[in-house]
Amino acid sequence: MKLVPINSALQSSRTATQPATKRDNTPEIVDWSLETSHGGKMTSRNFEILYKEARLNLEPASPSSVIQLRVAPQSAYGRSSSSRTSTDDEKGYRSKSLATASSIYYRKHHTSPRAFLWRVLENGTVLSIRAADVCKQQQVVDAPLILNLRFPSTIHNSCIGFADPKDTDALCVFVVDQSNQLYSITLRPDLFRKKTASDGGLGDACRVYSPPGFGFKHPHRLAVVNSDQLIVTMHDGGILKFDRNKTHDVHGSPWKETIYNVAGWGQSLRGLVPFQRNPTVRYEKINMELTAAVSTAVATMGLDNTAFLFTICLDHRMRVWDVRTGQILYTGDILNANRDVQEGSSWNINPSQSNLIRILDTAKGECLVATFSPVGNGEFKFWKVKANDQGSIHVADYFADAQLIPPSPSSMDIWSMADFAVTKQPEGPELWALWKNNTSYRVHRLQLHPRNGSAVFNDGWKTVYIENSVPVVEASGPWNSVDSTEKWLDLIFFPGRFSKATLETALAVYEKGLGTYKETTSRVGKSIAESICSVLGSTAALGKTSAGSADYEQFRGTSETQWMRFWRLLLELDKQRGEALSLVYDLEEGMVWTACADLLAAVRQCSDMDRVYHNLSSPEKKDEDVAALVSAGLTFVEGFNDSTTQLSRAALRAELFQESSLPDSERMQLFLDRAGFWSAVGDDDIAQVTEILGQNYRTVTSRLYEDLFDLVTATSEANSQELREQFTGFGRKVIVRSVQDTVELHWQILFSQLILLVHMEFDIENEDESPLHSRFDVGSIYRRLIAALRRLEHLRWMVKTELNIPARVAVSSGISSPQLAKRGQEETHTVTALEGLTGHLYGLPENNDEPLFSAITDLVLDLCAPGSTTVLQTSLLQRGLLKHDRPDLALELTPFADQDPFSIYVQGRVFLAHKDYDTAAYYFRRAAIGLSITMKHMERHSSGLLDDTEWNLFNSGLPNYYSHIVTLFERQKAYSYVMEFSRLALQFVQTGAQDSANIKTEMLSRLFTASTAISHFEEAHSALLQMQDEALQKSYLRKLVEKMCETGQNRQLISLPFSGLQPKVDDILLEKCKATRDVLNGVPYHQILYAWRISHNDYRGGAAILLDRLQKLRQAGEGDKINGINGDALDTQVTRQYLLLINALNCVPPEEAYILEDISPQEKSNSAPRSNGDDLDAQLEDLSKKLDAENAVNGTGEDEEDAALLAKMKSFLSRPAGTEATTPRRLLTLADIRKNYQLELDRIVAIQNNQFAITGDGGEDGGYEGEVDMMDIA
Repeated sequence: MKLVPINSALQSSRTATQPATKRDNTPEIVDWSLETSHGGKMTSRNFEILYKEARLNLEPASPSSVIQLRVAPQSAYGRSSSSRTSTDDEKGYRSKSLATASSIYYRKHHTSPRAFLWRVLENGTVLSIRAADVCKQQQVVDAPLILNLRFPSTIHNSCIGFADPKDTDALCVFVVDQSNQLYSITLRPDLFRKKTASDGGLGDACRVYSPPGFGFKHPHRLAVVNSDQLIVTMHDGGILKFDRNKTHDVHGSPWKETIYNVAGWGQSLRGLVPFQRNPTVRYEKINMELTAAVSTAVATMGLDNTAFLFTICLDHRMRVWDVRTGQILYTGDILNANRDVQEGSSWNINPSQSNLIRILDTAKGECLVATFSPVGNGEFKFWKVKANDQGSIHVADYFADAQLIPPSPSSMDIWSMADFAVTKQPEGPELWALWKNNTSYRVHRLQLHPRNGSAVFNDGWKTVYIENSVPVVEASGPWNSVDSTEKWLDLIFFPGRFSKATLETALAVYEKGLGTYKETTSRVGKSIAESICSVLGSTAALGKTSAGSADYEQFRGTSETQWMRFWRLLLELDKQRGEALSLVYDLEEGMVWTACADLLAAVRQCSDMDRVYHNLSSPEKKDEDVAALVSAGLTFVEGFNDSTTQLSRAALRAELFQESSLPDSERMQLFLDRAGFWSAVGDDDIAQVTEILGQNYRTVTSRLYEDLFDLVTATSEANSQELREQFTGFGRKVIVRSVQDTVELHWQILFSQLILLVHMEFDIENEDESPLHSRFDVGSIYRRLIAALRRLEHLRWMVKTELNIPARVAVSSGISSPQLAKRGQEETHTVTALEGLTGHLYGLPENNDEPLFSAITDLVLDLCAPGSTTVLQTSLLQRGLLKHDRPDLALELTPFADQDPFSIYVQGRVFLAHKDYDTAAYYFRRAAIGLSITMKHMERHSSGLLDDTEWNLFNSGLPNYYSHIVTLFERQKAYSYVMEFSRLALQFVQTGAQDSANIKTEMLSRLFTASTAISHFEEAHSALLQMQDEALQKSYLRKLVEKMCETGQNRQLISLPFSGLQPKVDDILLEKCKATRDVLNGVPYHQILYAWRISHNDYRGGAAILLDRLQKLRQAGEGDKINGINGDALDTQVTRQYLLLINALNCVPPEEAYILEDISPQEKSNSAPRSNGDDLDAQLEDLSKKLDAENAVNGTGEDEEDAALLAKMKSFLSRPAGTEATTPRRLLTLADIRKNYQLELDRIVAIQNNQFAITGDGGEDGGYEGEVDMMDIA
């Protein structure tokens, strides 16, 4: 062993007698401790651990939760911006993030909120206050806001006080700063609930007063009697009493001052005369009288009209003042000792001490006073005090002639008593003590008995387990499936482990060490995790081996070294956050708190497993066997190397998440083969286990395992009862932190037990040696361990995963401003999945009378127990995650999902959100039967994932279920799956059933829309033909035709039968043709309609649409573009169209080789009467004569048919005015069209020969039949 100065590596040290609220005013004392070869300290005292703490990170869930308020004289400015104190160096980090004083104040008259945590930050210029209630009534709104009161001058840490007015629901804050200003601030509860409540600043809620008494006296301690009366102890031993002036005079003095002195005015004035002063102690540039009070406490003892001020003075005496009269009623040594006057200086108390007295009211007119003397080894003294309304008081030693010297946590270290608390239990007074050694601390508890108080002081102390162990860093290697960077990020960013300020400061210090830090460096847009990865990633480069290949081992080693350096830097900074400042006991709830520089530790009772684990070296008699089993398992697994541990955990994951149909023995053998730890177990490891459990593990029985499972099983069903009080957001942090600790502890123990059980089962091969399976059902124990570990794995995920959930501050505040409401909706709070998804389920049950620190343990134990009354419904959690738009996290919960129909459906929703449509469809099909059958009672709780309309589609038949699935895929535009489930829905629609027609229509509509969207036109055509609604069918027919034309599916359009819809298709195409102006660009509707009509043997109809296209080509000037196509000047768009038109009419009989052409209004108005007849009647007459002549020549006997045809044409022309066919037409025969074609060719030739027409009009068919004079152009 060697003596090592523990604080030699630290930048600052703390003295043994340093108070909780001071840091830099005492000389450094080196702490020498014994260090063993393992690097750990030797502790000479072993206290039984009955309690453990849950350390809470005080960082707000959202930066917007912190409200900055300036107090007078700048209060008119309202809210202030956040402090710009830099955290890039350790000095700025300590100033901004670490408190120099902190405690919790509990209100007596009002309960919402009742507890307030206050902290002094930023070099004493900021007083930060937040509500710290653990529970609240059902209808009470939570108070999540933090108020930072910014003072213009540094405040005295020892001159901060609080009061709770009886008549007003408010918190009164009293502060004295170093400029001797007295601030009285009234904070209403709304300030901690609504952001809008502080928009106007503090205003009249803050009053500033400059006491004249501070002009020649120096304040040292402030004590609050009530909201209207304060007492400030002075440096000369006197006190200054402030009584509130209630005259409501705005310009008058808010306080009435009264000065009381220990020895009267004469003695006080003589102290001002040189060479006439009493002995003094120098402290903070002030000479303090020995009668000055260093620690104070106020008690009323239940009396109405009086109060008593108890002071512990520098001269080691306790003085009791009558607040009403200012008289000193009692003076005596705090240890009731008779001291020699010559030894006076050795008994003086350091002025920095502040926590030397505590008072506990026991009855009306009675109280118990506990004092602590820091002189020597430190000693407590208890006093029984009686008083009456007349101001008389009697003080008696509660444990007469007894030396109550508390044992320090370790005799090898220098520990100082930083704070203590006294409470009353049925057995007698209970004492809680806070010990400090630099940044380390311990909390001890002692139950006193009036008859043997001195005896229990020696060996009756119990202790709190302080969570100060460093998390284990797993080595990286080929055996580790997790990336090295991901491993470090998971370790560093574990919820609640490090604050953001700690991470930022560590990164800045690390960069300065590398020489890459720049003051102007901006990380805007980068998260702290990205910044850390960027900086640390730049320190390692991938080199090459001597063989020229990439040296991954060297890269991994360099990266691990840099991460480890950053990790150690983080730990050094984080140690400062854990410096204890005060100990607080909640008399009403029975809760113990330790306030630290940047943490708050909640003390809770140990569970049965906690007590066994933390006291393995000295277990209780009844727990000796199970403690041996736990110790054997932990010892056995601790011998594994990193590779074996990782393989064992991988094998466990397979057991947890894969269903197995193997027998228990084969299942355990498979686990052993996968883990492979048998090869890493040596004889020494086996010998250690057999030494603990006996030869052939004789002590291991089924009863022993039952005792083990009892340790992790809740003893009450508190969580299943109706809640009396819910946990607040602050209280949920306590639960989450406690669950984090409990889950890790239980997982570590049960994992080691699983490994040990498998080892013991297969270690004994000889049946004669009584293997485990011959004594009890090993497979049953194995399955129970797997089930317990599965739940713990689920909880591990929930307590390490963080969510950003919308802040409900604005909503609960009733904001009326739209801008503020919008701002509130955009804010988010970062919480763990356990708090965000299930936090609303936790609270105190109706029939619960136990202390809060026991109720918390019961709740946490029940939550972690294998048979917990709190069911973690994975599907419900996934629904909440999907609602919060976190499908990635919902996917991580898939291994924990149940196999009931609705859980399977939720898995489909998870994969659907991930756009893994194949897997989603698989789960939806699996859930179909279960969610389609009718159920009488069905829970409708989906975290907002489903509305009532969607719920109604469940358990009402397969068509309704599949229609819901269709809607889901349709939202994702996964149209192939919309088609699939639409077909399934149609398949199960029963004719005549209720709503069957509506479902069929809807599914056909969805099927048609999806098929059209992905160009499955045959499917769309099939759905179209099945539609019964004519209007809907007509609308979708138009969509189908347009879609097929736009996508160039002309051949398929023509090939589809369109049974009974062909005329409608023709009408749609004809309408599109008429609406088309540019026939050369865009969708070729004319050509499509031409092909459609030709394919349906409507050659004249095809010719008619070609004529329409021909006219539009000529109107577009295509006939004048005579450069020719393929070098032929006569081959133009117009001439080609003529040829198509002639060919179409050639396909019909000669007597039908004509078409009707619409005459435009302009052409009709401009045209003159023609000799050859320009109306249709004349043309019909000519046609009749021609037919007669042909029949006479041919002798074919078709007179009746020709006559009927002419009769129809004449009846068509004789339709009355007002009908649809009001547009005048003319008839064009095949001969006319051929003639016009020839004229078009002649026109082109003439243009080619430089001959241009100077007179003449176009023919009646749009050709060139009129007389035309041509002129040659030389």
